Amino acid sequence: MWRGGQGVTMDARIDKTSEVESRPANNLLRRLSPADYALLAPHVTVEDTAASHLLYNPGDDVQVVHFPCGPSLATFLVPNEDGRDVETILVGREGAVGGIVSEGFLPAYTRICVKFGGPFARIHVAKLEAAKLRSASLRNIFARYADCLLAQIFQSTACNAIHSIEQRTAKWILAAMERTGDESSVPLTHEQLATLLGVGRSYASRVLQSFRTEGVLDTRRGSILVRNRDGLRLRACLCNEAVKMHFEEVLRGVYPTEERQAG
Repeated sequence: MWRGGQGVTMDARIDKTSEVESRPANNLLRRLSPADYALLAPHVTVEDTAASHLLYNPGDDVQVVHFPCGPSLATFLVPNEDGRDVETILVGREGAVGGIVSEGFLPAYTRICVKFGGPFARIHVAKLEAAKLRSASLRNIFARYADCLLAQIFQSTACNAIHSIEQRTAKWILAAMERTGDESSVPLTHEQLATLLGVGRSYASRVLQSFRTEGVLDTRRGSILVRNRDGLRLRACLCNEAVKMHFEEVLRGVYPTEERQAG
């Protein structure tokens, strides 16, 4: 009898694992209970989206929530009066962009673009709102994620104010690697890195050259290759770690880590 009970329990765990793994490869969606995800599933679509694809411009009505899946990344860019866009935060499979806690159809404040192309799960804001009205736990998960997103923005603001370009360069590269799951490279060009840092391309190139000289990384056409990840960590500020800690306290298991990637 005991063995039979154990078998039922193990079967239930296997069924639950299989159900979660059948969802889009987005940690926030996989964090939902089966009942909550069932409210969204009929309305979720997944499609590949190319890098640099524009999701929202400032002032656009936010009608669709976009969930990066796997190695896909989205980025928030703030336009400035000199014509340059400055990137504020990256969002990968730990989250979503557009209409997370609002009722939708509100104007976007920033430009939101696809940074690294790949699959994105999407749901219309009206469908998400209808599901949240039916489930307090679903509302709670998205409210918690909104808190984590705000923490990223706060941390990015502080980072830009007090940390050196070298520290921020190392931080951005590590952040991109964590989200894409690639242990040795990220598809970042000098121009894209300069936008992340809010500096000119020549400045970003000089920083990368100093890292190459130290044997920390190398560059190839359209990508940065990391030769010494520990060395890169030593040169980075601790902003990524602060954000990870907050995610773990508020939404445990959602932020990508090396251990979870290995698992």
